[in-house]
Amino acid sequence: MAQAPSGDEFRPVELGKQEPSVPNVTQDTENKPGQQQKEQPQDTETNKQFLLRKFFVARPGAFDQALEDLTNQILSKEKETVISAWLLAEVDHWNNEKERVVLITDNNLFICKYDFIMLCCQQIHKVPLNYIERICSGPFIFPEKSLDKREGEGLRVHWDKLREIPFFSRWNPLSSDIPYTSFIDHPLKNYSEKFTSFCQLSSFTDHLIKAVQEAHKRNPVPGRANGALILNQPLLIETYVGLTSFIGNRNKLGYSLARGSVGF
Repeated sequence: MAQAPSGDEFRPVELGKQEPSVPNVTQDTENKPGQQQKEQPQDTETNKQFLLRKFFVARPGAFDQALEDLTNQILSKEKETVISAWLLAEVDHWNNEKERVVLITDNNLFICKYDFIMLCCQQIHKVPLNYIERICSGPFIFPEKSLDKREGEGLRVHWDKLREIPFFSRWNPLSSDIPYTSFIDHPLKNYSEKFTSFCQLSSFTDHLIKAVQEAHKRNPVPGRANGALILNQPLLIETYVGLTSFIGNRNKLGYSLARGSVGF
């Protein structure tokens, strides 16, 4: 049987008299600022350990292995040397977010789909730097009645402006026949100083602009105005329902993640 509480736990209080003093917890907390300062680094470290276990690219040697594989493949097939390498997230015309390794050479931009679980390259999309005609930075915008919207800013790269986008390609979420693509920061950009150096979109933008300008001077395309336009403007994504991107982006299906017993 449960024992009755002792008399010390309950004290009668007469009306009009002051209640027994209660320790001021708030005041004690305010008087110990060092306690809160110690908890924040602990939470940050816990979050880092969680990302380390969840993202396969954060595991020791994973990105270095990917860079070595892709660099050797581009050198053997394209006869080009990689100038800079980046880990970003690509956003397609249907707002689907996907993990990508992006490489810049003297003549091309390579957008690589790499499987960090099996450590193998699945797809490489090559874009000639001298065909890039617009580089736009700005916030993402959507139609007014769109159900799936994205906050934040990104970078959009346009090429081959003379080719009109077919109707079927524009409204096909699986189409790869779109003459532009968008990039955002990778979720691991603040994981460590090492990841910040190649996951930050602003640094990638500076390197890309410089490489594109040099490529246009070195090998201008006949019949086109030399140079690329560098613009600051909103980036429109024409999705209305966006069910696939809603499910995919919130579960990060475009990333190589540890998902327990279920894999995508």
